[in-house]
Amino acid sequence: MNTPAASTLVLVSGMSGSGKSVALNTLEDLGFYCVDNLPAVLLPALVRDVTGADGGGPAKIAVGIDVRNRHDDLDRVPDALAAVGEMGFDPHLAFFDAADAVLLKRYADTRRRHPLSRLGLSLPDALALERQVLRPLHKLADSVVDTSEMNVHQLRRHVTTQLGLGSEAGMSLLFESFAYRHGVPADADFVFDARALPNPHWIPALRPLSGRDAAVRDYLLAQPDVAQYYEQLRDFLDTWLPRLHRDSTRSYATIAIGCSGGRHRSVYLAECLAQHMREQAWPEVAVHHRELD
Repeated sequence: MNTPAASTLVLVSGMSGSGKSVALNTLEDLGFYCVDNLPAVLLPALVRDVTGADGGGPAKIAVGIDVRNRHDDLDRVPDALAAVGEMGFDPHLAFFDAADAVLLKRYADTRRRHPLSRLGLSLPDALALERQVLRPLHKLADSVVDTSEMNVHQLRRHVTTQLGLGSEAGMSLLFESFAYRHGVPADADFVFDARALPNPHWIPALRPLSGRDAAVRDYLLAQPDVAQYYEQLRDFLDTWLPRLHRDSTRSYATIAIGCSGGRHRSVYLAECLAQHMREQAWPEVAVHHRELD
């Protein structure tokens, strides 16, 4: 896959249940301006409006287009991508797919309705029709992502490293919070344990909240141990991440932070560290809360 240019448009398409929503959410975390289910004919206008007359708007845009669009509208995608290319953007069409058996199981697990179920079709027939309708986009795609063997965390990693990142300016970072009782993320490059810190879980008013909520952040911010832990972790990453990038060919690193439930301390620290790294001008920084997302 080609490295994204300075101004990038990622068109996210594919089969329903293949992970398109996860892909768009991940790209949004990576700083993309995201719009889902946009008519293809409006794509050039969206890019024009988002970037602004002076071109000072977001340089990274992601748009979801799939079987929910009018079928005649999908025929306009090639012309829309060509128009966007003439505006200085590098368009990339990513098609997400999975085996029919996998899609059927995912629908059974989530009990969601297929977009074509409104036609009175059975789920297997709806998937067959969807494949037929999307075949032109599949052929047009710059990359086809088969998610049959991916869980949501592996999919986020793939999107992070293949669609949203890979900048020549530096290594991309993914901060992931998790609960130790559900296991340590297998793909983590660094793992830090926050279980020794004061736990908001034991405060009834804070228990149902998460580390993204202001009340939990205020509580943890007021704890000296939390402040010391954050500062030491921040200084460690500030020292060693640049060296890791300089002395290796890695384009990304995953920093996992765990606590007992994966809701409060680890989430708070992941958010704080991600914000710090953005302020340090790392090219791409994403956050994933395994137990919340």
